[in-house]
Amino acid sequence: MLDGKVAIVTGAGTGLGRLHAMALAAEGASVVVNNRVSDPTGTPSAEVVADEIMASGGTAVTDTSSVQDWTAVGDMVQSTVDQFGRLDIVVNNAGVLEWEMIADISEAQFDTLMEINFKGTFALTHHACRHWRAASADGPVGGRIINVASGVGLFGFPPGGLYGASKGATISMTMVCAMEMRPYGVTANLIWPEARTRMGKGIFPDAPEDGSFNGYYPANISPLVTYLASDRGGWLTGQIIYIQGNRIWRMASWQRAGQYTTADGGRFSVGELGYALPMLYGTLPELQPETSLQDAIIGIDPVITGGR
Repeated sequence: MLDGKVAIVTGAGTGLGRLHAMALAAEGASVVVNNRVSDPTGTPSAEVVADEIMASGGTAVTDTSSVQDWTAVGDMVQSTVDQFGRLDIVVNNAGVLEWEMIADISEAQFDTLMEINFKGTFALTHHACRHWRAASADGPVGGRIINVASGVGLFGFPPGGLYGASKGATISMTMVCAMEMRPYGVTANLIWPEARTRMGKGIFPDAPEDGSFNGYYPANISPLVTYLASDRGGWLTGQIIYIQGNRIWRMASWQRAGQYTTADGGRFSVGELGYALPMLYGTLPELQPETSLQDAIIGIDPVITGGR
Protein backbone atom coordinates (compact mmCIF):
# COMPACT_ATOMS: atom_id res chain seq x y z
CA MET A 1 0.00 0.00 0.00
CA LEU A 2 2.91 2.36 0.62
CA ASP A 3 5.39 1.61 -2.14
CA GLY A 4 7.47 4.71 -2.85
CA LYS A 5 6.24 6.57 0.25
CA VAL A 6 8.53 8.07 2.89
CA ALA A 7 7.54 8.21 6.54
CA ILE A 8 8.85 9.73 9.77
CA VAL A 9 7.78 7.96 12.95
CA THR A 10 8.71 9.55 16.28
CA GLY A 11 9.09 7.58 19.46
CA ALA A 12 9.78 4.58 17.23
CA GLY A 13 12.43 2.92 19.36
CA THR A 14 10.00 0.88 21.44
CA GLY A 15 6.34 0.07 21.94
CA LEU A 16 3.71 1.28 19.53
CA GLY A 17 6.12 3.46 17.58
CA ARG A 18 8.38 0.52 16.82
CA LEU A 19 5.44 -1.53 15.55
CA HIS A 20 4.11 1.37 13.47
CA ALA A 21 7.51 1.87 11.83
CA MET A 22 7.80 -1.83 11.04
CA ALA A 23 4.25 -2.00 9.68
CA LEU A 24 4.79 1.00 7.38
CA ALA A 25 8.05 -0.50 6.13
CA ALA A 26 6.37 -3.86 5.53
CA GLU A 27 3.95 -2.07 3.19
CA GLY A 28 6.81 -0.55 1.21
CA ALA A 29 7.48 2.79 2.88
CA SER A 30 11.00 4.04 3.58
CA VAL A 31 10.98 4.91 7.26
CA VAL A 32 12.91 7.44 9.32
CA VAL A 33 13.00 5.82 12.76
CA ASN A 34 13.17 8.60 15.33
CA ASN A 35 13.83 8.13 19.02
CA ARG A 36 15.90 10.17 21.43
CA VAL A 37 18.86 8.47 23.09
CA SER A 38 17.88 7.59 26.66
CA ASP A 39 20.90 5.38 27.42
CA PRO A 40 24.14 6.74 25.94
CA THR A 41 26.02 3.57 26.94
CA GLY A 42 24.02 1.26 24.68
CA THR A 43 22.95 1.01 21.05
CA PRO A 44 20.27 3.62 20.31
CA SER A 45 16.84 2.02 20.23
CA ALA A 46 16.09 3.77 16.93
CA GLU A 47 19.12 2.07 15.39
CA VAL A 48 17.97 -1.32 16.65
CA VAL A 49 14.55 -0.85 15.03
CA ALA A 50 16.04 0.42 11.78
CA ASP A 51 18.28 -2.66 11.67
CA GLU A 52 15.22 -4.89 12.22
CA ILE A 53 13.44 -3.26 9.32
CA MET A 54 16.42 -3.62 6.99
CA ALA A 55 16.93 -7.24 8.05
CA SER A 56 13.36 -7.87 6.92
CA GLY A 57 14.06 -6.36 3.51
CA GLY A 58 12.75 -2.87 4.23
CA THR A 59 14.34 0.58 4.02
CA ALA A 60 15.02 2.57 7.17
CA VAL A 61 17.35 5.22 8.54
CA THR A 62 17.90 6.40 12.08
CA ASP A 63 17.32 9.80 13.66
CA THR A 64 18.13 10.25 17.35
CA SER A 65 17.14 13.88 17.82
CA SER A 66 14.66 14.80 20.54
CA VAL A 67 11.29 16.12 19.46
CA GLN A 68 11.73 18.72 22.21
CA ASP A 69 14.26 20.46 19.95
CA TRP A 70 12.35 22.58 17.42
CA THR A 71 15.37 23.15 15.19
CA ALA A 72 16.45 19.51 15.26
CA VAL A 73 12.95 18.45 14.19
CA GLY A 74 13.15 20.85 11.26
CA ASP A 75 16.54 19.43 10.35
CA MET A 76 15.06 15.90 10.45
CA VAL A 77 12.39 16.89 7.94
CA GLN A 78 14.94 18.53 5.67
CA SER A 79 17.38 15.60 5.84
CA THR A 80 14.53 13.21 5.03
CA VAL A 81 13.64 15.18 1.92
CA ASP A 82 17.32 15.51 0.97
CA GLN A 83 17.92 11.76 1.30
CA PHE A 84 14.71 10.38 -0.18
CA GLY A 85 13.49 13.26 -2.32
CA ARG A 86 10.12 13.47 -0.58
CA LEU A 87 8.14 13.17 2.64
CA ASP A 88 4.68 11.61 2.62
CA ILE A 89 3.80 10.43 6.13
CA VAL A 90 4.30 11.77 9.65
CA VAL A 91 3.39 9.66 12.68
CA ASN A 92 3.71 11.72 15.86
CA ASN A 93 3.94 8.86 18.32
CA ALA A 94 6.52 10.17 20.83
CA GLY A 95 5.03 10.70 24.26
CA VAL A 96 5.56 10.40 27.99
CA LEU A 97 3.15 9.94 30.87
CA GLU A 98 3.00 11.71 34.21
CA TRP A 99 0.30 10.24 36.42
CA GLU A 100 0.09 12.83 39.18
CA MET A 101 -2.60 15.05 40.59
CA ILE A 102 -2.57 18.63 39.35
CA ALA A 103 -1.69 19.81 42.86
CA ASP A 104 1.41 17.58 42.88
CA ILE A 105 2.90 18.26 39.43
CA SER A 106 6.24 20.09 39.47
CA GLU A 107 7.24 22.71 36.93
CA ALA A 108 9.96 20.39 35.61
CA GLN A 109 7.43 17.60 35.06
CA PHE A 110 5.10 20.05 33.32
CA ASP A 111 7.81 21.34 31.00
CA THR A 112 9.13 17.89 30.03
CA LEU A 113 5.73 16.37 29.32
CA MET A 114 4.40 19.32 27.36
CA GLU A 115 7.62 19.63 25.36
CA ILE A 116 7.50 15.98 24.29
CA ASN A 117 3.77 15.35 24.00
CA PHE A 118 2.61 18.65 22.54
CA LYS A 119 5.55 20.80 21.44
CA GLY A 120 7.18 17.80 19.75
CA THR A 121 3.99 16.91 17.90
CA PHE A 122 3.41 20.53 16.95
CA ALA A 123 7.01 21.00 15.79
CA LEU A 124 7.06 18.04 13.42
CA THR A 125 3.60 18.91 12.13
CA HIS A 126 4.75 22.50 11.58
CA HIS A 127 7.91 21.61 9.67
CA ALA A 128 6.18 18.94 7.59
CA CYS A 129 3.37 21.34 6.69
CA ARG A 130 5.85 24.03 5.65
CA HIS A 131 7.49 21.50 3.33
CA TRP A 132 4.21 20.29 1.89
CA ARG A 133 2.85 23.79 1.37
CA ALA A 134 5.94 24.71 -0.64
CA ALA A 135 5.87 21.42 -2.56
CA SER A 136 2.20 21.91 -3.46
CA ALA A 137 3.17 24.50 -6.07
CA ASP A 138 3.35 21.49 -8.39
CA GLY A 139 -0.04 20.14 -7.25
CA PRO A 140 -1.59 18.44 -4.19
CA VAL A 141 1.05 16.54 -2.25
CA GLY A 142 -0.98 13.81 -0.54
CA GLY A 143 0.71 14.23 2.84
CA ARG A 144 -0.53 12.25 5.85
CA ILE A 145 -0.30 13.31 9.49
CA ILE A 146 -1.26 10.81 12.18
CA ASN A 147 -1.26 12.05 15.76
CA VAL A 148 -2.10 10.34 19.03
CA ALA A 149 -5.14 11.22 21.13
CA SER A 150 -6.27 9.83 24.46
CA GLY A 151 -9.48 9.36 26.35
CA VAL A 152 -7.90 11.40 29.13
CA GLY A 153 -7.72 14.33 26.72
CA LEU A 154 -11.29 13.82 25.55
CA PHE A 155 -13.07 13.03 28.82
CA GLY A 156 -10.58 13.65 31.61
CA PHE A 157 -9.47 11.14 34.21
CA PRO A 158 -7.73 11.72 37.53
CA PRO A 159 -4.86 11.97 38.14
CA GLY A 160 -4.08 12.60 34.46
CA GLY A 161 -4.64 16.35 34.29
CA LEU A 162 -1.28 17.19 32.76
CA TYR A 163 -1.24 14.27 30.34
CA GLY A 164 -4.84 15.02 29.35
CA ALA A 165 -3.99 18.68 28.78
CA SER A 166 -1.22 17.72 26.35
CA LYS A 167 -3.57 15.42 24.44
CA GLY A 168 -6.40 17.95 24.44
CA ALA A 169 -4.05 20.49 22.90
CA THR A 170 -2.95 17.92 20.31
CA ILE A 171 -6.56 17.18 19.40
CA SER A 172 -7.35 20.86 18.84
CA MET A 173 -4.17 21.45 16.83
CA THR A 174 -4.84 18.44 14.60
CA MET A 175 -8.37 19.57 13.77
CA VAL A 176 -7.15 23.02 12.78
CA CYS A 177 -4.31 21.47 10.79
CA ALA A 178 -6.82 19.37 8.86
CA MET A 179 -8.67 22.55 7.90
CA GLU A 180 -5.55 24.51 6.99
CA MET A 181 -3.84 21.78 4.97
CA ARG A 182 -6.81 20.37 3.08
CA PRO A 183 -6.20 22.68 0.07
CA TYR A 184 -2.73 21.19 -0.29
CA GLY A 185 -3.91 17.57 -0.29
CA VAL A 186 -2.74 16.86 3.28
CA THR A 187 -4.85 14.96 5.82
CA ALA A 188 -4.46 15.09 9.60
CA ASN A 189 -6.11 12.54 11.87
CA LEU A 190 -5.81 11.22 15.40
CA ILE A 191 -5.84 7.72 16.76
CA TRP A 192 -6.78 6.93 20.34
CA PRO A 193 -5.00 3.61 20.89
CA GLU A 194 -5.57 1.33 23.85
CA ALA A 195 -2.81 -1.24 24.09
CA ARG A 196 -0.50 -2.80 26.64
CA THR A 197 2.82 -0.94 26.43
CA ARG A 198 5.60 0.00 28.80
CA MET A 199 4.19 3.51 29.22
CA GLY A 200 0.76 2.15 30.12
CA LYS A 201 2.03 -0.67 32.31
CA GLY A 202 -0.55 -1.73 34.86
CA ILE A 203 -3.42 0.10 33.17
CA PHE A 204 -4.60 -2.70 30.87
CA PRO A 205 -5.16 -6.39 31.64
CA ASP A 206 -2.52 -9.04 31.03
CA ALA A 207 -2.58 -11.17 27.90
CA PRO A 208 -5.03 -14.09 28.14
CA GLU A 209 -3.39 -17.37 29.05
CA ASP A 210 -5.84 -19.52 27.11
CA GLY A 211 -4.58 -18.42 23.71
CA SER A 212 -7.69 -16.36 22.90
CA PHE A 213 -7.50 -13.04 21.07
CA ASN A 214 -5.18 -10.63 22.85
CA GLY A 215 -7.21 -7.44 22.67
CA TYR A 216 -4.51 -5.23 24.15
CA TYR A 217 -1.60 -6.49 22.04
CA PRO A 218 0.15 -3.36 20.65
CA ALA A 219 0.38 -4.71 17.09
CA ASN A 220 -3.42 -4.46 16.85
CA ILE A 221 -3.06 -0.69 16.42
CA SER A 222 -0.67 -0.54 13.45
CA PRO A 223 -3.11 -1.56 10.67
CA LEU A 224 -5.11 1.62 11.33
CA VAL A 225 -1.95 3.73 11.16
CA THR A 226 -1.05 2.04 7.87
CA TYR A 227 -4.49 2.67 6.39
CA LEU A 228 -4.53 6.34 7.38
CA ALA A 229 -1.03 6.72 5.92
CA SER A 230 -2.07 5.29 2.55
CA ASP A 231 -3.70 6.82 -0.50
CA ARG A 232 -6.85 4.86 0.39
CA GLY A 233 -7.16 6.87 3.60
CA GLY A 234 -7.05 10.22 1.83
CA TRP A 235 -10.81 10.77 2.11
CA LEU A 236 -10.68 11.10 5.90
CA THR A 237 -9.29 14.11 7.77
CA GLY A 238 -9.75 15.95 11.06
CA GLN A 239 -11.08 12.85 12.83
CA ILE A 240 -10.42 10.89 16.03
CA ILE A 241 -10.59 7.10 15.84
CA TYR A 242 -10.54 4.97 18.97
CA ILE A 243 -9.02 1.53 18.44
CA GLN A 244 -8.70 -1.34 20.89
CA GLY A 245 -8.21 -4.93 19.88
CA ASN A 246 -10.85 -5.82 17.30
CA ARG A 247 -13.01 -2.70 17.55
CA ILE A 248 -12.85 0.89 16.38
CA TRP A 249 -15.12 3.77 17.34
CA ARG A 250 -15.72 7.05 15.63
CA MET A 251 -15.20 9.78 18.23
CA ALA A 252 -16.92 13.15 17.95
CA SER A 253 -15.40 16.44 19.00
CA TRP A 254 -17.20 18.97 21.19
CA GLN A 255 -20.83 19.26 20.18
CA ARG A 256 -23.70 21.48 21.24
CA ALA A 257 -25.95 19.64 23.67
CA GLY A 258 -28.76 22.16 24.08
CA GLN A 259 -29.63 25.79 23.63
CA TYR A 260 -31.55 28.47 25.49
CA THR A 261 -32.37 32.00 24.38
CA THR A 262 -33.55 34.69 26.77
CA ALA A 263 -37.29 35.10 26.97
CA ASP A 264 -37.25 38.79 26.07
CA GLY A 265 -34.46 38.63 23.49
CA GLY A 266 -32.12 40.77 25.58
CA ARG A 267 -29.18 39.99 27.80
CA PHE A 268 -29.43 37.41 30.57
CA SER A 269 -30.36 38.34 34.09
CA VAL A 270 -28.91 36.36 36.96
CA GLY A 271 -32.44 35.29 37.87
CA GLU A 272 -33.21 33.88 34.43
CA LEU A 273 -29.92 32.01 34.38
CA GLY A 274 -30.90 30.46 37.69
CA TYR A 275 -33.79 28.74 35.94
CA ALA A 276 -32.30 28.24 32.48
CA LEU A 277 -29.02 26.52 33.42
CA PRO A 278 -30.56 23.75 35.57
CA MET A 279 -32.99 22.98 32.76
CA LEU A 280 -30.27 23.09 30.11
CA TYR A 281 -28.07 20.70 32.10
CA GLY A 282 -30.87 18.33 32.95
CA THR A 283 -30.86 18.87 36.71
CA LEU A 284 -34.57 19.65 36.64
CA PRO A 285 -37.28 17.27 35.38
CA GLU A 286 -37.71 17.06 31.62
CA LEU A 287 -40.25 19.34 30.03
CA GLN A 288 -43.44 18.00 28.56
CA PRO A 289 -43.40 17.59 24.76
CA GLU A 290 -43.71 20.74 22.66
CA THR A 291 -42.82 22.96 25.65
CA SER A 292 -39.86 25.32 25.32
CA LEU A 293 -37.56 26.33 28.14
CA GLN A 294 -38.80 29.86 27.78
CA ASP A 295 -42.43 28.76 28.15
CA ALA A 296 -41.57 26.75 31.22
CA ILE A 297 -39.64 29.56 32.86
CA ILE A 298 -42.37 32.11 32.23
CA GLY A 299 -44.88 29.67 33.64
CA ILE A 300 -42.83 29.13 36.79
CA ASP A 301 -42.06 32.76 37.53
CA PRO A 302 -42.92 35.50 35.03
CA VAL A 303 -41.08 38.05 37.18
CA ILE A 304 -37.67 36.78 36.06
CA THR A 305 -38.26 37.88 32.48
CA GLY A 306 -38.22 41.43 33.75
CA GLY A 307 -34.62 41.08 34.83
CA ARG A 308 -35.17 40.56 38.57
